[in-house]
Amino acid sequence: MSMTSYLEAGRRAVMEEMQRDERVWALGEDLGRGGVFGQYKGLQEMFGDERIADTPISEACIMGAAVGAAMTGTRPVVEMRFSDFALCAVDELVNQAAKARFMFGGQMRVPMVVREPIGMWRSSAAQHSQSLEAWYAHIPGLVVVAPATPADNLGLLKTAIRNEDPVVYMEHKNLWALEGEVPEGEHLVPLGKAEVAREGVDLTIVTWSAMRHPCLKAAEDLSAEGIGVEVIDLRTLWPWDREAVLASVGKTGRLLVVQEAVSVAGFGAEIAASVAEALHYRLRAPVRRLGAPRIPVAYAPPLEDQARVTDKAITDAVRGMVVPQTVA
Repeated sequence: MSMTSYLEAGRRAVMEEMQRDERVWALGEDLGRGGVFGQYKGLQEMFGDERIADTPISEACIMGAAVGAAMTGTRPVVEMRFSDFALCAVDELVNQAAKARFMFGGQMRVPMVVREPIGMWRSSAAQHSQSLEAWYAHIPGLVVVAPATPADNLGLLKTAIRNEDPVVYMEHKNLWALEGEVPEGEHLVPLGKAEVAREGVDLTIVTWSAMRHPCLKAAEDLSAEGIGVEVIDLRTLWPWDREAVLASVGKTGRLLVVQEAVSVAGFGAEIAASVAEALHYRLRAPVRRLGAPRIPVAYAPPLEDQARVTDKAITDAVRGMVVPQTVA
């Protein structure tokens, strides 16, 4: 194991897969300069400008070229810079890539990875701060991945590049500098397999992406009060590990779903509904969701914080579900 940043783990994943398979290549804006966050730094020097390809400033062009290239035998890694910008290419992804396998009766596959950095990054404002994972989880034919740690960013990105269907790969911008232990050898993380990040017996928190970290902080704080919180990091939203979630909630009897995205129609609603339908007779408290209000993310830090889910908010929500409430 070695200490590696979340950003460097993603860069290593692309590099190793390009070394392993000559069909793998990357395209997007400014990749020759390393990409907007530096996640492709040095790769054009290693592989040349045909495999680390700079493109025009047109998301629709980038995505359309990648879809065609994937259909004809290559394995593109598509860099969208921000998930917000990828909305300019949603037709090529949702109406073409996601549906090709079905519409061609299984004769056509689209093995491509679309990297879409998500989430709030200080003072990035309304057009650079969204978490849109629920949009893609809604679309049949798309795989949706949201890694939370450097090790998962390495292992999940490598697995995604090897996958035979289009993957929307959503790295959180606020995690780029996060460091953690990463295996030095070959490391693959399976799609659709959640991780129990912390065990507990009183309540289950299900989360993904950057919310893993405030959830673990809240669980640590609550342990001092004698409340045992189990934290499950989904890692992939489609497919999602329904069995792991149901097993955990079956044990604890309580579920809190935590997401950074707007709570309204978020993916947390799918988890909450699935658990309520399957385990309603075993629940010790109503299922709860915690997410952002339905407001644009502001530029000003005090207003931005109004949309932020904090470890204190998580702690308060857990207490409200576990600690008996007195009636005045």
